[in-house]
Amino acid sequence: MVQIRSIEAIPLSFRLPEGKTVRLGVGATTKRDAIIVKVVSDDGVIGYGEAHPGRSPGAIVSLIHNTLAPMLTGLSVHDTNSVWTRVNRMQLSSHGLGAGAALALSGIDMALWDLRAKSLGIPLYSLLGGSRKPIAAYAGGISMGFQAPDALAEEAQSYVDRGYRAVKLRLGDNPKDDIARVQRVRTQLGDQITILVDANTSYSVSDARAVLPSLEDCKVAWLEEPFGCNDFGAYRQAAQLTKGVALAAGENHYTRFEFARLIEERAVSILQPDLSKSGGISEGLKIAAMASAWGLPVHPHSSATGINHLASIHFLASIDNGGYFEACVSAFNPLRDMFGSPFSIDQEGFVQPSTAPGIGLEIDESVFTKFPFIDGPGYLVKF
Repeated sequence: MVQIRSIEAIPLSFRLPEGKTVRLGVGATTKRDAIIVKVVSDDGVIGYGEAHPGRSPGAIVSLIHNTLAPMLTGLSVHDTNSVWTRVNRMQLSSHGLGAGAALALSGIDMALWDLRAKSLGIPLYSLLGGSRKPIAAYAGGISMGFQAPDALAEEAQSYVDRGYRAVKLRLGDNPKDDIARVQRVRTQLGDQITILVDANTSYSVSDARAVLPSLEDCKVAWLEEPFGCNDFGAYRQAAQLTKGVALAAGENHYTRFEFARLIEERAVSILQPDLSKSGGISEGLKIAAMASAWGLPVHPHSSATGINHLASIHFLASIDNGGYFEACVSAFNPLRDMFGSPFSIDQEGFVQPSTAPGIGLEIDESVFTKFPFIDGPGYLVKF
């Protein structure tokens, strides 16, 4: 039995240049953080995953090093069910750190899948039972924030010029300005480009009521996270306000159990688990299977580095209800490209998974020294 020899969390940060912040519904970005998780087997194979920093990266790193690594070292690298069971019993369901444990587990689980596929010499999508197929992508990440409508339209057009056939705009400023921005972008891009919008949990039901008619007029495909992740009542109310704009959520929901409630509440029609947050690839597969039984699509949220981006593409290539890949087009995110460009988009707006073994990135750990860790949240908070 090949066992887990060691688990290490490597926090990285990048401070945004002065004046280069992006304003969103949750505040203005000041830095980018990422946590790389390195798992080594006792036969020397190395897998890499990504754990979301959760606006408290030092806490997630400490949890991995001081709690989860001692708990999981010695388990079989193939026994992801036992990894889940231990973390669930000792953290997720009993006197643990809840969402923080889900973030930490996500990086470990992702690294194990990378390690296992590498040990077999096959790409991750093959191990997951998928195939190399084109996946539609949209221009997302921390981009297209609160700015003048003409400047926003120009930015959105630049992504279409690169091949994207869908873009995601940020709402949550105020209904009047939100509507003006969406209308200007629709005028710029025409009717052939899909527009998605994300309020980053900043709306009230009244705000949603104010913007949804205009979003319908602009043929917006979905309104993402208008409310907080636990405000199921608001989601139910908003679902009654529109027939033309789907409600989407999931990047702030953790494990299959929270997604089960999200589905059972009939609060949203699009699910967006993040593989670096919701419990990893193993849990993502369970969430996707559950969603498939309800006829719901999965459009995963993706995070900072190329590890999570590529893992998300492999994941989408391996499920029967996969939707868009969220491509980070942030102008100031060198963490995305520190191992080379993780994905390329063709002129039809599609990406494909890597055919290299594992997730498909060659990790040069010497690069980590370029991104010294800066603890603390990465946003100027908006209230």
